[in-house]
Amino acid sequence: MIIVLTCVIAIAVIAFILGVRPKDLPAPEPVSPFQHLDERKAAIYENLRDLQFEYRLGKLSDTDYQATKKDLQKELAGVMAEVDRIKVQLNGASQPAATGKKARAAVGQVTDPPSQKQAASTAFVCDSCGASFEKPLKFCGECGKPMKVAK
Repeated sequence: MIIVLTCVIAIAVIAFILGVRPKDLPAPEPVSPFQHLDERKAAIYENLRDLQFEYRLGKLSDTDYQATKKDLQKELAGVMAEVDRIKVQLNGASQPAATGKKARAAVGQVTDPPSQKQAASTAFVCDSCGASFEKPLKFCGECGKPMKVAK
């Protein structure tokens, strides 16, 4: 009895598989050209957070921390530049001058001095460590303590 039931189920499964036509199957979702870059960018950001955490715990010397941080920032800038290059390639528009500056800004390496207007708009300063931010944050991005708006 069990053998007959198993054979009937097997025949039904085989008939179903053979009865499904390829045109009835949904088309696969297109692969994003940015997917691998977004994954790499997320991994670099996670590595930077882990590095900062280990440095604050005292597991890394200042020299090792700075060297590793700089390497990760360079790698992140390269990934961001590649994302921008692909965007330009897909859109057909060219913005090469903004690409390098945007990639450096993403990792905090912009060398242009801030103007008076930019300095005045930075009104969010951590009371504990003195770090300043352009956007209001609930917690400091440097020391993790609660933030208050500077006056």
